[in-house]
Amino acid sequence: MDMESAYREAVALDNQDELSGYRSRFISGDEKLIYLDGNSLGRLPAESKEILERSVSFEWGERLIRSWNEDWYTKNISLGDKIAPIAGASEGEVVITDTTSVNLYKLAHAALRFQKGRTRIVSDELNFPSDLYILQGLVKEFGDEYELAVVSSRDGMTIDTMDLKAVIDENTALVSLSHVAFKSAFRYNMKEITGLAHEKGAMVLWDLSHSIGAVSGELNTANADLAVGCTYKYLNGGPGSPAFLYVRKDLQDKLISPIWGWFGEKNPFEFELKYRPGDGIKRFLAGTPPVLALKTIEPTLDMMIEAGMNSIRNKSVSQSDYLLRLAERFLYPLGFMPGSPTDPEMRGSHVSLRHPEAYRICRALIDPDVGGAVVIPDFRDPDNIRFGITPLYTTYTEIIMAIREIRDIVENKLFLKYSGEREKVT
Repeated sequence: MDMESAYREAVALDNQDELSGYRSRFISGDEKLIYLDGNSLGRLPAESKEILERSVSFEWGERLIRSWNEDWYTKNISLGDKIAPIAGASEGEVVITDTTSVNLYKLAHAALRFQKGRTRIVSDELNFPSDLYILQGLVKEFGDEYELAVVSSRDGMTIDTMDLKAVIDENTALVSLSHVAFKSAFRYNMKEITGLAHEKGAMVLWDLSHSIGAVSGELNTANADLAVGCTYKYLNGGPGSPAFLYVRKDLQDKLISPIWGWFGEKNPFEFELKYRPGDGIKRFLAGTPPVLALKTIEPTLDMMIEAGMNSIRNKSVSQSDYLLRLAERFLYPLGFMPGSPTDPEMRGSHVSLRHPEAYRICRALIDPDVGGAVVIPDFRDPDNIRFGITPLYTTYTEIIMAIREIRDIVENKLFLKYSGEREKVT
């Protein structure tokens, strides 16, 4: 396969793509830009912009405080119910609130309190650092008898199930893992791992930030206890858009959130001075929600429900397999190597490729004065270039063009003009 035949194949695949119509529902800006970073910040849906303009000018500008009763007050819950089928959960089990880190703290704290007498938390070294920071803080907060066991990766890319199983014992209160690892895209078998933890009486808290909206949800199928996730990656909610949390229905009234805010109170507008936790998932709310940020999330949820997660996942697998096949043909001879599992059952919806000059190659890809196109992936230490496959708008043609651009930059050593000094945001 040469580059020209690969390009023709990409065009043919785009023509056959049943999800191709969704691309026009996102604001593209520069049509020549190849955006492969939707796993970090999703594109802006055109409808989100329209909704935001209406919310500012009419709901806030004209209706003012009346909008709380007309739409705003129930938005946390109604949007949570739209995330639920995407996450494989049921109505009343998901709510949008706070940030992923805050939600992880709330749920992990609640689990540790519920599991009193068990003092071990289990995670792994592929987990997102913020999650590990939260867990470290909880160990310090709960006392010296508590410990955080962090399972190592044998290959820097995956976690061996037997290694994880070996540290989950009868003293384990909580297993807290990312469903899809942020660097390598390694994906756990959620049902298998949840079952292993439950055999020992441990609870499981899944971080769905790098899987929600791109990997078919399975929270109920896996009998998962708890989960958190963000909305600004595949859900396209915008920078810093509110996160969500999931609590299995039978656990909701058994767990106590450590943050008692007025939106989590049974009836906030009775203004009782003594806190009474709300019913069900509502008790995990805290402060007043950021209404304008909530509003931007809904259009993508509607698109995903309309398209169906099976179709979205099938395209994700097809495109990531295609990218890996092209990388093997055109990039591995130039010093690249895979940074993600090749088995799609073990992979999320982004692909990492490793190269000793990954950072400088990324800088060259983004520079409009280098090469024939601007390509935006992202870099993760020490040597990973991540390419996000976002099925609602990524095309096969963009993938082959990105591969061609990388090949040209490396073959012609165009990356050598850049310093290896890291920018603040990579």
